[in-house]
Amino acid sequence: EMEAKYTRKMQALRDELDLRRKTEIHELEERKNTQISELVGNHEGAFGAIKNYYNDITAKNLTLINLLKEQVEDLKKKEAVLEKEKAEVLRENKGLTEPLQEAQELVAELQKKLVHYYKDKEALMNSKAHLKIAQKELKDLQWEHEVLEQRFSEVQEERDDLYQKFTRAINEVQQKTGFKNLLLERKLHGLLTLLEQKEVELSEVVAACNLDPSALSLVSHKLEDVLNSKNATIQDLQLQLARVCKAHNDMLQTFEAKLTAFGIPLDNLGFQPLSFPIPGQ
Repeated sequence: EMEAKYTRKMQALRDELDLRRKTEIHELEERKNTQISELVGNHEGAFGAIKNYYNDITAKNLTLINLLKEQVEDLKKKEAVLEKEKAEVLRENKGLTEPLQEAQELVAELQKKLVHYYKDKEALMNSKAHLKIAQKELKDLQWEHEVLEQRFSEVQEERDDLYQKFTRAINEVQQKTGFKNLLLERKLHGLLTLLEQKEVELSEVVAACNLDPSALSLVSHKLEDVLNSKNATIQDLQLQLARVCKAHNDMLQTFEAKLTAFGIPLDNLGFQPLSFPIPGQ
């Protein structure tokens, strides 16, 4: 009984579910058909709108084509007119070519002249500026020349004064040194002569006295001492003479250097300064 009971319930449930399925399928089909109808309607409307749009565009394009054809014909007519005008202008240009070429040549020549004019103008301005600078430099040089002339006059006076002083000093030094050298030479010559006489007298005395060797040796030693003393005196005199000559020559060199520094030639002295040779050289 329970199996029969549940079999009936299962059958009833199956029938109910089958009915519900059929109902839902029917509702789905109705909704699908409704959507299909709507889509078809929408597509037909859009197709009609597109068809109308393209019909309008086609009509407008046909109108535009006709208008463009008319414009092309007008342009062809205008082109023909312009060709005629072009031919006339070309003929006029051929007639104006020679005058234009002459005018261009004239313009080129005038431009060259204008360039030269600007260059000449600039050169003139530069020359004026250089002239002003040269005039200023000339004034400066004239002023410097005057100053140098004054300084030259002062230097000439100083040179003449120095020349006179130097001439007097040279004469005095030459007189003093010449006199002293003469005295020293005479004194030296007298000593040499005296020495020779003493040697001769000594030889005669030795020969006359027939001295023994010991006495002769003593005399010889005394004579050698005397001779050494005399030789020392001669050397001192020679040294004094050398110092005097060197001082004289140094003074001459200093004077020549001063003359050279002042730009005075040595030939302007009027005499040749005497340079004494230093003894022993």
